[in-house]
Amino acid sequence: MAELSSILFSIGVIFIALGFAAHVGHAVMLANGRRALPALVAAPQPAFAGVVTGSFVASSTRASASGPSISASPSPLSRAAVWLTVAAAIALGASVGLRGIVVGRGPWGNLYEFSVAFAFSMTCGYLVLSRRYPIRSIGFIPLGVALALLLYASSLPSEIEPLVPALQNAPLLTIHVGMAVLSYGIFATSFAAGVGYLIQGQHDRFAWLPSHKILDEVAYRAVIIGFPIFATMIILGSWWASIAWGRYWGWDPKETSALVTWLIYAVYLHARNQRSWAGRRPAG
Repeated sequence: MAELSSILFSIGVIFIALGFAAHVGHAVMLANGRRALPALVAAPQPAFAGVVTGSFVASSTRASASGPSISASPSPLSRAAVWLTVAAAIALGASVGLRGIVVGRGPWGNLYEFSVAFAFSMTCGYLVLSRRYPIRSIGFIPLGVALALLLYASSLPSEIEPLVPALQNAPLLTIHVGMAVLSYGIFATSFAAGVGYLIQGQHDRFAWLPSHKILDEVAYRAVIIGFPIFATMIILGSWWASIAWGRYWGWDPKETSALVTWLIYAVYLHARNQRSWAGRRPAG
């Protein structure tokens, strides 16, 4: 089963590489060959239109109200890019799942396992948000980061070894680190949207990129989803530290960086609710 997990990992790396290349090709095609859309093309309605209501729908409607976007247009590579990414997510998910069965805990007990799981969650986070927003033209950013992580993981030892005594708490290891993997994967899509916003600017300089309103909305929604997961991860980590080392907080580099990250996102969410903090400043 461990060997099958390694084979699926290799397949996932190949699919991620192909999906990344297809997303790059899709973005290049939009940039070079689709400068404008016919004025009569109506903006696509979200999949949830008429089904759910509330602030999410209202904000998504505002984001799509900026008019038709070339970024939502298909290209000869767009469908292949999506299916290659889906295939990569399936292969990596199966690899991570089999690894978890073999080790009898969450499959993120060492740097190799964490890197693979992180790349998997990043890929899934992008796929989920891309179903709500037309962000396929910036999909090469999270997929490129995921590919870099997988290539790095391939250089690490993948042998299954016993964990150090402080980490031998299977339930907390599974939940705590799993939440870290999930939240960072979601934040990666927010990062991609922020980078896209800085490139796009408030005047929508590039027709092949999503509008600045959509990019701002994606960055905000991704943080809203990931923030409570990340906060819960910190709380569970503090509890685990108390069990393992007899103290809740030790100000080591990992704990300090997690707290600083949480504070940055907390300030962002607080400031983002003010109209003056929507747009370029939070993206930067």
